[in-house]
Amino acid sequence: MDKKSERNQQLPVNQDAKQEQLDQYRIQNTGNPMTTNQKRKIANDSETLKAGERGPSLHEDWHYFEKMSHFVQEEEPERVVHARGYSAHGEFECYQSMRHVTKAGFLQEPGIKTPITCRFSTVQGPRGSYDTARDLRCKGVKFYTEEGNYDLTTIAMPVLINQDPMKFPDVIHAYQAKDDDDIPTATGAHDYFWDYVANNPESLHMVTWIMSDRGILRSYRMMESWSINTYLFVNEEGVATFVRFVWKPVLGVHSLLQDEAIKLGGIDPDFHRKDLREAIDKGFYPEYELGVQLIPLEDEFKFDFDILDPAKFWPEELVPVQIIGKLTLNRNIDNYHTESEQVAFNPANVVPGIDFSNDPVLQGRLIAYHMAQTHRIGPNFQELPINKPICPFHNNQRRGPMRYRIDVDQVSYHKNSLANNTPHTTPPEEGGYEHYPKKVEGHVVRGRSESFNDFFSQVRIFWNSLTPVEKQHTIEGFSYQLGKVKSESVRQQNVDLLVNVDKELATIVAENIGVNPPSGTNVPVETRYPSLSQANTPKYAATQRVGVLIGDGFNSQEVSGVLNQLKQNGVFIRIISNKLGMVTGSDGSQLKVDQTFITSSPYLVDAIYVVGGTARNQAMFNKDVTRFLHKAYEQYKPIGIASTGQSYLQPAEQNNLAGVIFAANNPNFGEDFVSAICKQRFWDRR
Repeated sequence: MDKKSERNQQLPVNQDAKQEQLDQYRIQNTGNPMTTNQKRKIANDSETLKAGERGPSLHEDWHYFEKMSHFVQEEEPERVVHARGYSAHGEFECYQSMRHVTKAGFLQEPGIKTPITCRFSTVQGPRGSYDTARDLRCKGVKFYTEEGNYDLTTIAMPVLINQDPMKFPDVIHAYQAKDDDDIPTATGAHDYFWDYVANNPESLHMVTWIMSDRGILRSYRMMESWSINTYLFVNEEGVATFVRFVWKPVLGVHSLLQDEAIKLGGIDPDFHRKDLREAIDKGFYPEYELGVQLIPLEDEFKFDFDILDPAKFWPEELVPVQIIGKLTLNRNIDNYHTESEQVAFNPANVVPGIDFSNDPVLQGRLIAYHMAQTHRIGPNFQELPINKPICPFHNNQRRGPMRYRIDVDQVSYHKNSLANNTPHTTPPEEGGYEHYPKKVEGHVVRGRSESFNDFFSQVRIFWNSLTPVEKQHTIEGFSYQLGKVKSESVRQQNVDLLVNVDKELATIVAENIGVNPPSGTNVPVETRYPSLSQANTPKYAATQRVGVLIGDGFNSQEVSGVLNQLKQNGVFIRIISNKLGMVTGSDGSQLKVDQTFITSSPYLVDAIYVVGGTARNQAMFNKDVTRFLHKAYEQYKPIGIASTGQSYLQPAEQNNLAGVIFAANNPNFGEDFVSAICKQRFWDRR
């Protein structure tokens, strides 16, 4: 068998290999005696060593010194962007061979499984901010392949805010908290950011996506994300193809309302983290299918947008998405710091068969990420267990802080004779990485291709593609954020910029934020693409959260039947009452209360089931049930009304009760309620 054929015979990767590797570093402290880091057993961990019980502390207290010096250095510098994040482990399974376009080993055969770790994050806020902020979200996936680590970094919209990496520090400086007061946290709703937007029109495209429902995701499990940048697939014959990647959540793409997102920031700042952990703990593993969009090199100039422009999307209707595999998150992390805070991604971490285009932002990212990780974690960050490849790696790099490896070689240079010129290089035909020989020509300039300069056509297409409800939410997003801007000039400049996208949009926003209506009109583009609207996303009842508002004396048979039907459909149930403990039904059966009206909130559930019942303080119980019910109704959520709960909601002229399902005289109540939960929102409700 020749070397090329041997390389194509990819062995299945042991999908447990990464966890087996991490098991070597997992330590169980429970049940063991306390010791210092040098294994000295500790007799007293509560008092420092003193000269007498009321005397001064002594310098010889080596235990206190070790404990305190480690404590004050426990936190490494947080990420400049993406500081607030969370991770999980899982596996990627290839659906079909992509050998015709790439020689990447993990994409060679159907059924090949590759262990991964995945980190989700927001951009603006620090580690201590909150999950549901209106923001750009990112998803980094580290594939532990047999050819080395491959890092695929994506974001929750298909366009970036800048077209050249030189401007990235500027936009982040403008976006983050102001230098004078370090306010605000986790939002760009302030003068500096919107001043940047008004004076850098390329940013408007991504900003419009963020102001839409895409900026306030319901869950990490329901997050679509794109590579933004244009990469190259390269096959064994050396033929290259332009490629962009997209992760499509199996549960569909769903969002919060702006009011929900803001309130959840205070009610439960860890909303998305808890949601991810709960789903994995319950065995409802988050799944995302990996799609690729492919463009032959010879078609680079075929489209009316530049395919290397990171501020432009590739419409699925023009460049179809080919689904090639599935990512499943099936294990929660054991330690946030070592498995999430220390995980380090870099788009330059690729494997043979994946290369880089001349996308200018991608070119800049290839340098920036390694520098950032070295600053945060140190020059040996790639030796940390979470970042370490599952395959052996050998080179002549030596020393540096926190070096784990004990290299026993005496020779640490290339080329050499004393070690028979090892570690040796590997020819491309045997798996050595070879860069695609792109043709490069031109004058050395600081400039940008003229083909990047259409700033409004695709934003207009995105706006055209939204439903009336989605458009209204986007108007609310712009109005809220710009309404926080103190400078009237900046507010006016943004309205005058926004008119290029849509005249009506800009006019309504202008009225809402107290500036003059814009002159001019939008660009003459009427194209729309169904793939850009969340209205066309899959919908399921599974993993939706239902709050059951219940007291004593409930109809045991009716409630039991409904709860069983909800569980059979994968619905997550929260039993909510006036106090913790048990609620007792009409036949003496009991249900354990998960949360009280004080510790829960209508914002924390996707639907409610109003059962009612009796309580010691009946007036307060009724008031709490009514409060939950009214907020759920206001937020268009599905509502189930048990036969004992009808008094809480009566038909009236001012409401049409859309999405409200009544159990009375309805033998199909459970089935109808599940269908309503699946639909998720009833926008025609009044």
